[in-house]
Amino acid sequence: MSLDWDEFRFVKAVADRGSLNAAAAQLGINPSTAFRRLGALEARLDVRLFERRRTGYVPTSAGQAMIEAATRIETDVTQFARAMAGRGETPSGELRVTAPAGLATGLLMPILADFRASYPDIRVELILAEEALNLSRRDADVAIRASRDPSETLVGRRLTGIAWAVYGRAGHAYGDLATETWVSPSPAVAGGMFARFVAARVPVERIGLRINTVTGLDAAVAAGLGIGPLPCFEADTNPALRRLSGPHPELGADLWLLTHPDLRHAARVRAFMDHFAGAILPLRPRFEGR
Repeated sequence: MSLDWDEFRFVKAVADRGSLNAAAAQLGINPSTAFRRLGALEARLDVRLFERRRTGYVPTSAGQAMIEAATRIETDVTQFARAMAGRGETPSGELRVTAPAGLATGLLMPILADFRASYPDIRVELILAEEALNLSRRDADVAIRASRDPSETLVGRRLTGIAWAVYGRAGHAYGDLATETWVSPSPAVAGGMFARFVAARVPVERIGLRINTVTGLDAAVAAGLGIGPLPCFEADTNPALRRLSGPHPELGADLWLLTHPDLRHAARVRAFMDHFAGAILPLRPRFEGR
């Protein structure tokens, strides 16, 4: 019996998503096509691959064996793709860069413009995401991350520290900060670090706004919704904001530039990492809140 990679990929997608509709959306096919495809595959194999439950599709032992095979195939294909991607000598081709959304407007775009002017043959795909994408699966080639503990499976360099302080709206008079209304990232952000910081300073009734991302926090403070913690590199250059404290070490992190070991010698990756690191170096005082 002959099976092709698409069938393994299809079964893995159903297992990963837990439903035919979600798997169909991931693979770009019609849900009814996915239903017929699974039925035909099970008929060919003469075995059930999934148990249909109210909570979703759960793999049988046969389905699990096919998923494990699909995972091995996917890993081999990804490793091969990384090895081939790392052989290029000319800085050209597509480069997938992931970064936190908060870095996009004020920091990243001018650096990317200079990079593209220097390397016009490199096409950049920028993926803005608060979560850390998986570089081992080539979700991205290069990651710009704010982290205290980057993954040991990646290689790269620490570029600078990132200081955070408390800010308020410019032109507004503030007294005791403990009596002010605050804005805060929600407990789901950064493992709850920012939420704990705010909770240690004011009772819950003094928190006027919680937001599920760091992006937009500066706009909330500037609009007068409350005072709150912000990264100094961003807030110190915003004329609508005013710093109300020195940097708080417990909120600090480091800015890292990371890639997968198989890609570190790829010309386009080397070119970007060298360019980005060079652009950040003169900005270190701004990042460190000095």
